[in-house]
Amino acid sequence: MQNLSHKNIALIPVFAGIFFAADDQTVVVTILPQIMSDLMVEVTELDRAMWTVTGYLLGYVSVMPIMGKVSDIYGRKFIYIASMSVFILGSIGTALTNSLGVLETYSYHDSSYIRNSASYILEISTSLNWVIATRVVQAIGAGALIPVTLAIITDSYSGKERFIPMGITGACAEAGAVIGPLWGGIITQFFSWQWVFWLNIPIGLLVIIGIIFLIPNNRPIKGEMDYLGSVIIVAAICLITLGCAQSGVNTPLLATFVSAGLVFLVAYYFLSKTRNNPILPIDIFKNPQFLAANVLHLFYGASLIITLVTIPLMVNTVLSGTSLEGGLTLLRMTIAIPIGAVAGGWLSKTFDLRLSGYLGLIFCATSLFFMSLWTETINDPAMSIHLLMAGFGFGLLIAPITASAMNSVNSENEGAAAGMISASRFLGMALGIAALAAWGSQKFQDLLLGIDINITELGTPSGNDSAFESQLTQVGLTLFHNFFIVGSILCLIGLIPCILLVKRKRQSNIL
Repeated sequence: MQNLSHKNIALIPVFAGIFFAADDQTVVVTILPQIMSDLMVEVTELDRAMWTVTGYLLGYVSVMPIMGKVSDIYGRKFIYIASMSVFILGSIGTALTNSLGVLETYSYHDSSYIRNSASYILEISTSLNWVIATRVVQAIGAGALIPVTLAIITDSYSGKERFIPMGITGACAEAGAVIGPLWGGIITQFFSWQWVFWLNIPIGLLVIIGIIFLIPNNRPIKGEMDYLGSVIIVAAICLITLGCAQSGVNTPLLATFVSAGLVFLVAYYFLSKTRNNPILPIDIFKNPQFLAANVLHLFYGASLIITLVTIPLMVNTVLSGTSLEGGLTLLRMTIAIPIGAVAGGWLSKTFDLRLSGYLGLIFCATSLFFMSLWTETINDPAMSIHLLMAGFGFGLLIAPITASAMNSVNSENEGAAAGMISASRFLGMALGIAALAAWGSQKFQDLLLGIDINITELGTPSGNDSAFESQLTQVGLTLFHNFFIVGSILCLIGLIPCILLVKRKRQSNIL
């Protein structure tokens, strides 16, 4: 067992990998206009362009439930390095978009076969599909990092020592995801958008070097890899996520994808009964503590994504701010997440896990309620206080949820538990963004019907322009207020599963 100071230093490259992988989850938001311009994608094809975000989420979430268990079998260190290598490979692919024209230049002096091959490669690398595909490769590597990190922490730290590093793990993921748009904006201000992905290469290599020299090799658990079960789990998660992406766009397709995903989950349940070492042991869900932690993580993810989406959207519309101002406003909330995560880790280490859980949920619910009262004249210090409260509350929840899940399973299932508790939050985010899109779109249309200005009279000296803008602002405010209220209610509902977050000593075989 390593001494505590060495273990803490060893986690630096591990946390850095999570941060930059999570950063790429959202970095494309601010560079999407440049990507569309370079690839000549019309504004009318925005739904297709958004797959650069959805595709990343798809790959990110789909591998989470299985990678913890995979690291049980093949070793944490090896799987972390392999995952970071896949992330770098995907980054290189995305960075090469529109950068392979040199092949066509040299091909004219070579054979027709080489010339045709170069033209084919050039055609692929200048398409939006290339960006989407390479983003999915990135995400597969990135999505594996969080569950493997949680498993590394569980191996390296004993019971109470785990809480603070587990809190920091979640804080790095949240902070990276929110810094992403700001990072993308800064890079594209001075360089081309491809540099966002080129910079992942030296950063990723430094992370790998740190892992090689600082992280010890764990002793893999003997057992065969459940490849069929892995494929079924990944397929189920992909189908459900694809279904969520159709929310508010294509209801029949939504129902088809989600239904197919549920069928795969049922098929996996029966398959797992025939396996000695299933990739995701169904029995761990019989533990009420583990189940409660995952349910709470679903509510956490849904409430968090609603907040992350609504704040910059509100700033950019009814508050008349720029995209940069929206990102900086959101930054006030994310600054408080790591502070709350460390505080939550300390509280979880010192007191009952439920204390940090209750406080976090109450902080979040209260701050989101205050945000639901924001008007177009909202200003500091009130805005900053509400944002800091929300970030601190979300941070407080990270350690108790993760620690409760990891402490409730036996050592043989730690990797599987790490994968599942990681995936549940992002599934909650996927469901939250889907519900937000579907319900929000319909609600916006309903509110627009209440505007009684005659559109044909706009632009006349009668002043209808300003009246229409005023009513449109009120429609936006009402919609955003509703979003914040929904997020607040989800936090209050989360108080119910939080009751089961009872700290107890992990036994050799709890189930």
